[in-house]
Amino acid sequence: MIFAEIIVLLGAIYLGVRLGGIAIGYAGGLGVVALTLLGLKAGNIPWDVILIIMSVIAAITAMQEAGGLDYLVKLASNVLRRHPKHINFLAPTVTWLLTVFAGTGHTAFSMIPVITEVAKGENIRPCVPLSIAVVASQIAITASPVSAAVVFMASDLALGGLGIDYPTLLLIWIPTTYLGCMLTAFIMNIFCKMDLSKDPEYIRRLEAGEVSKAVKHEEMELKPHAKRSVLIFLIGVLAVVFYASAISNNVGLIKPSVVTGYETVYEKDKPELFAQLRDQQKLEVIETLDKGAYVNKPIKVLALTRDNAIISFMMMIATFIVILCKVDVGKLSSTSTFRSGMTACVCVLGVAWLGDTFVSNHTAEIKSIAVDFVKSYPPVLAVALFLASMLLYSQAATAKALIPTVIAALGMTAANNGDAYILVASFAAVSALFVLPTYPTLLGAVQMDDTGSTQIGKYVFNHPFFIPGVLAIAITVALGFVFAPMML
Repeated sequence: MIFAEIIVLLGAIYLGVRLGGIAIGYAGGLGVVALTLLGLKAGNIPWDVILIIMSVIAAITAMQEAGGLDYLVKLASNVLRRHPKHINFLAPTVTWLLTVFAGTGHTAFSMIPVITEVAKGENIRPCVPLSIAVVASQIAITASPVSAAVVFMASDLALGGLGIDYPTLLLIWIPTTYLGCMLTAFIMNIFCKMDLSKDPEYIRRLEAGEVSKAVKHEEMELKPHAKRSVLIFLIGVLAVVFYASAISNNVGLIKPSVVTGYETVYEKDKPELFAQLRDQQKLEVIETLDKGAYVNKPIKVLALTRDNAIISFMMMIATFIVILCKVDVGKLSSTSTFRSGMTACVCVLGVAWLGDTFVSNHTAEIKSIAVDFVKSYPPVLAVALFLASMLLYSQAATAKALIPTVIAALGMTAANNGDAYILVASFAAVSALFVLPTYPTLLGAVQMDDTGSTQIGKYVFNHPFFIPGVLAIAITVALGFVFAPMML
């Protein structure tokens, strides 16, 4: 049956990719129905990931309507236009910074026309800076303090439960992802064909009058409270980072209350935790229809967990922006950020639910493979995350589907976390959303490059984002395996 299940899994994903856009999520729901008809139990819906994405998008939407995104784009555009010859390095730097700041790679949309225009003005094929910039915006998700993927990895279900604190994770992921993107830019700068005037497609379009000339930059008119909205958002992000750091295991500035009693754990809800506690003989198993178990242990209770903190802080930020920047709330739902963000939520809902349905029903098989391969060949985990993310279409969904299972398979705990560096180093590999040329920012780059240098080949995978994407992830993971053991 497992072959039939794999066919359903890949078939639903393929259908979603062919339909494109929000339909990727629709097809995921179809796949869940099909798998349950084959006898599998429906997996868990990743509500925490979806709610984090929604809350962050809500805050960014308010900032966009207040003019804050225009202000950020203006700053970034000025940097690119003042140093056009270095666009291959500055373009990915700008998109990386915007994503780290905002927690979503969709901010790169606003920079694509600027990158194209500056490249044309310097006779540089736009596909080179565009491809690196789009990839950088995806990898930066694994370094953003407010992204759903990073918040999950720092939670008690992942690295937080192994005693690794939030600030340490950021200190590893921020420099390794940026260095990975810059080294990729350096390699691409050396080996790529840069001369736009010799590009055959550009010559054809130029002769046919299909290419617009590079225009001079006109000063962007900003809304009155644009800078204020950015400041409010920045303060909010810093507040999230401070709170998440303050509740981390090795910092502990905010102490949770501790109560002693019985905690109920159900195998159907938390199979990895149930198996881990059972193996450690910390369960008093009560055989019921739900296979419940009681744990007699101290229970730490936080008034506001890390997930709840980022959700509530982001909503608070949006509230302050609306009030202090006099935002017209009637226009919020029509902004490009809101539409793309809600589309992302539906995609994560369908595809991540589909992936969890398959993974949760084959936990035992995955554990046996993980124990044999990951311990012997640590980089294998990065390969698995790479392949999973190109199908699950989300960094957070990929981490949520595989990381807890790998932790349980390797028997890692807070007292036995010697292999945790493998997870930390491999995390950037969840960013392989560029492999299938269907991601919104990737398609946006193809459509907005009127020179024709950024094209998707007829063999699907032969597109300009593939090589820089693989290079950037490989270099970032390699740097992770250097830095992580030293930092943990």
